[in-house]
Amino acid sequence: MAIAFAILVGAIVGSFLNVVAYRLPRGESLVSPGSHCPACGAPIAPYDNIPVASWLILRGRCRSCGEPISIQYPLVEALTAVAFGTIVAVHGTTGELALLLPFAAVLIAVGTIDLKERVVPNRILLPAAVWGVAAGAAVHLADLPEFLAAGAIAFGLLLLAALVYPAGMGMGDVKLAGVMGLYLGTAVAPALLVAFLAGSVVGIALLVRHGGDARKRGVPFAPFLAFGGLVGALAGSELVDLYADRFLS
Repeated sequence: MAIAFAILVGAIVGSFLNVVAYRLPRGESLVSPGSHCPACGAPIAPYDNIPVASWLILRGRCRSCGEPISIQYPLVEALTAVAFGTIVAVHGTTGELALLLPFAAVLIAVGTIDLKERVVPNRILLPAAVWGVAAGAAVHLADLPEFLAAGAIAFGLLLLAALVYPAGMGMGDVKLAGVMGLYLGTAVAPALLVAFLAGSVVGIALLVRHGGDARKRGVPFAPFLAFGGLVGALAGSELVDLYADRFLS
């Protein structure tokens, strides 16, 4: 029941994250006006705003004007639902959810925005950092110095990468890595490793497909950081323990 409820909540949160991804980069209010078609401006009725299902029923088109509605909307809703459900399945109904569920929502929102707009908004990262410290203090006060140190180290590592290769890394990515450390602690290490590996695989694939033109296309890095962050939230501690057992003991 807890997992099913988390999936339902995740789908609803995912619907809101679509609003954030569309409106926040444009400087629009997140609450007013209500949901509407970006093409014709027609208000979206509640029965047409059911996560995933409404998009499928309407076959990806606005009921009023028939214009296509991006597949991003059901994908973000489904991804958030799956992320929330999986986090609850892995961690149970513990205090960690106060950290990990908002963290997953932040990662999905930031990854979506960077993929579309090529920007990682401070208006998401700053509140996320504040919540990470506050919730971290409430959930695991004794370990808070470790999480603060992990955030500082992750920030520093990506800052170094950005200085060495500024064309491939922006300050938004650097700040996102710092936020990830505040939520994941030492588990940020495998999270960053997964992000770099995933980014490298995609980069190589683009080079193979497009040759020298691949460099001009540019691939935002925040989606890879978001992917790594989700892996870290689900299995980061286990990966750290596995590494310690294999190589440090």
